[in-house]
Amino acid sequence: MDVKQAVQVAKEHVVELFADEPIENVGLEEVEFDESNQVWAVTIGFARYWGGPLRDDFVRAIATSRDFKIVRIEDEGGRVLSVKHRIVTGDR
Repeated sequence: MDVKQAVQVAKEHVVELFADEPIENVGLEEVEFDESNQVWAVTIGFARYWGGPLRDDFVRAIATSRDFKIVRIEDEGGRVLSVKHRIVTGDR
């Protein structure tokens, strides 16, 4: 599997896994390949809205958070091994 395939698998898995929740703006954040274990670690970020009915864009902006998930994928076969929450501190 190449890097583009790993990213596609990770994005599709996150979208499917969170299908019953209001997520949007799904995007790639980081990719790392662990050669010793032959596993891809792909960090996917997405916006998640927490709250009731949306009254306006301002309410949506303050009630939406960006989450990050690390999706670990076997290189051979493309099986998803895990999805973990990634805590991002002020490193941006």
